[in-house]
Amino acid sequence: MDIFAEDRIQDIVAEHGAPVLMLSREIIRQQYQSLQKALPNVDIYYAIKAQPELAVLETLKELGSYFDVCTNLEIDLAKSANIAADQCMHTHPVKKDTDIQHALKNGINLFVFDTISELEKFIPYKDQVELVLRLGFRSKDAIVDLSRKFGAQPETGIALIDKANDLGLKVRGLSFHVGSQNLSPYIYTDAIHFCRHVFDECSKKGIHLDILDIGGGFPIAYTERVLDIDEFCGPINEHLADLFADHRIICEPGRYIAGPAMQLVTSVMGKAHRQHRNWYYLDDGLYGSYSGKVFDHADYPLHVLNARNNEEIPSVVAGPTCDSFDVIYDNILLPDLEVGDLLVSSAMGAYTSSTATDFNFFPKTQIIVID
Repeated sequence: MDIFAEDRIQDIVAEHGAPVLMLSREIIRQQYQSLQKALPNVDIYYAIKAQPELAVLETLKELGSYFDVCTNLEIDLAKSANIAADQCMHTHPVKKDTDIQHALKNGINLFVFDTISELEKFIPYKDQVELVLRLGFRSKDAIVDLSRKFGAQPETGIALIDKANDLGLKVRGLSFHVGSQNLSPYIYTDAIHFCRHVFDECSKKGIHLDILDIGGGFPIAYTERVLDIDEFCGPINEHLADLFADHRIICEPGRYIAGPAMQLVTSVMGKAHRQHRNWYYLDDGLYGSYSGKVFDHADYPLHVLNARNNEEIPSVVAGPTCDSFDVIYDNILLPDLEVGDLLVSSAMGAYTSSTATDFNFFPKTQIIVID
């Protein structure tokens, strides 16, 4: 049975009310396994920040996943899911000393850095830590640019590794993140090719690097089609096989694994007619589960559950808060709706509930595991 079938959605709303986020463990498994198949020689480190729900972590742990942690509370969450420390990597390039101590106290000793000032923070722990240098590669094909804020300039990479060596710190390899929701794989291949150059130059200096972390950013379909994951990863696999066959390869997906695994059901809590359009006020909005429209630049599909008619008219869909910014869709075609009607958005698993707030004291939407 389709886990998101309309009759099942109505049963869940009847039991739990609306709004509700429906999370599928089975889709988490399917996404993980499809990425594993597409990148067969790559260790998957799930980015907890995308969707930190305990059920997601427990499901991935069962599959043998590794985990990308960035904060003390993410470390604590992984620990609560009985995830071993050696299955975790601390990927935040900027940390307080107390953050380093917390990770080490919990057995995590693999860290990312991207500046000299960050490198110097590890000097007191040089006998305990292993490091990965993050390089920055900007991508015009990424919806979210993740090399604007973090990542050393590629041409400075060798000098930073030399500096680490001078300080007695062990650098294990390189990482990069070419952006989130990438629409093309070729920025990955460019980055992989450059990293091979850094590995070779370091080898000439007697510095042996053995880890390459290619980050995340693998795309999922929202309102538009994206490349199938096998097709997307094809060129990446070719470059990895040619250039890094004897190295440990890591990736850090969040959206690809969690995104398709959740659907949001909201209800119409009010309606009005303004500016020649119908306005519908939902019980979830931009400050809640639709926060990804703001922070993640995602555009989620929206459809009416069991629509009574097929005629669609220009409409506005707004969230429940008192802030006029809280408009989810400013001009969308919808049938005439009534208070209590249900609407469904798919692909709501990543950067939605994890970035939601309780502004105006509207509570965050409950998450129900449905399988």
